[in-house]
Amino acid sequence: MIDQVAGEFCHWPLGDGVVHWADSESEFSWIKAKEFAVRVVFTNTGKYLSDIEMKVLQGSWEGKTYDELAKIYGYSAEYLNKDVGNKLWSKLSEALGQKVSKKNFKEALLRAGEEQRNTFSNKNELLPASPSATEVPFPEGSEALDSPFYIEHCGIKSLCYETILKPGSLIRIKAPKLMGKTSLMTRILAHAANQNYQTVYLDLSSVDRAILTNLDKFLRWLCLMVGRQLRLKNQLNDYWDTEILGSNDNCTVYFEEYLLAEIDCPVILGLDQVDRVFAYTEVIEDFLGMLRSWHEKGKISQRWKQLRLVMAHSTEVYIPLDMNQSPFNAGVPVELLEFDVKQIQDLAHLHDLNWNHSQVEELTRMVGGHPYLVRLAMYYVSSLKVTLEQLLQEAPTEAGIYSNHLRRHLETLQKSPELALALKQVVTSSEPIELDSMQIYKLHSMGLVQRQNNYVTPRYNLYREYFRRVLV
Repeated sequence: MIDQVAGEFCHWPLGDGVVHWADSESEFSWIKAKEFAVRVVFTNTGKYLSDIEMKVLQGSWEGKTYDELAKIYGYSAEYLNKDVGNKLWSKLSEALGQKVSKKNFKEALLRAGEEQRNTFSNKNELLPASPSATEVPFPEGSEALDSPFYIEHCGIKSLCYETILKPGSLIRIKAPKLMGKTSLMTRILAHAANQNYQTVYLDLSSVDRAILTNLDKFLRWLCLMVGRQLRLKNQLNDYWDTEILGSNDNCTVYFEEYLLAEIDCPVILGLDQVDRVFAYTEVIEDFLGMLRSWHEKGKISQRWKQLRLVMAHSTEVYIPLDMNQSPFNAGVPVELLEFDVKQIQDLAHLHDLNWNHSQVEELTRMVGGHPYLVRLAMYYVSSLKVTLEQLLQEAPTEAGIYSNHLRRHLETLQKSPELALALKQVVTSSEPIELDSMQIYKLHSMGLVQRQNNYVTPRYNLYREYFRRVLV
């Protein structure tokens, strides 16, 4: 049966780079399937499953169609199928050594699990006891609401909770990637939902490129997706006047006269990955100006007081905006900082790691207090029994646990040779380097450098050692 398999996940390295199973009979649940998929993909391909890939995998496990997943998560079915799905099944196919699709992936995971169990049963080895796979989940991006591994950023959450309850409020969350923006937004929306507010979450990184190159299409997409999550019928054709009104006006009218009018409570609109639209000059200036005008309307209009905005972004828009049209100089700014020593020690305790101060210092010398980089290190040390010394030695190499993270930054830099050259100067110098303001701004937004007045240094030794080697 697909839903049954002999075996239990256990966490220890046995030298062959595969996930191992103990001998006890146990249900092949989603939790175990998820853990197995994450590990077997990373072990055999060196690739990670992204957050959205995990959502598609779980939804497929539960028998949901792409159309159903699109409605749940606010993505287009075409994006989930042709983009996310294709990459997901390709990774699993490569990892499992067989053709895997949405239709047969359960059977493929089952067979692979059984093969591993049989391999170790035949060896007749006594396997050491270790924590359950569910105790220390693999860090995949944002932390779930019930995750014990979420560490609050120094009172920021309570500030956001207070702000979101205020009429017409705007919260701007800014930080480099993987610093916890989505995790914080999720908690803000959950807090609002507990107050019986309606909440909408939209990840703008999922929007099709063809939509982002056309302002009218993009704003119609926005109205449609918000309406769906509010469980309201699509009435765009009744309100969209293309002969007289512009796209911004049509979108504003649709919100004011239909969406907000139909909801008798505050509506929280969470816009994640807002910087995805920054590169699209066809939409960005009008879109951001519209968001700013909505915020201003919330100061005087009872209906617009119902709408509260939460925006999360890694960078800021590079095109010049009128200060009265930009949402980036309004509302409450929230910048997520790195974990301090106490927060890192708290996180180590959650991973059952009895680290002393010098061990915490060793890790922070390599990766600072970056939440994801710290969390990933603790996962491997606590779950896979890799020593901290070995992990740090391999960290800036292709064999290290941060290789995918580093390569993503490298791919971005390769698309901008001037920026890559600027970073090369920074990582090869023993002294702070002076760069032009835009280079400093972009590298800092990526999280690669730290600023000292008009000078910069590498943010972490991880970046210094890796980019000093690869930027040639």
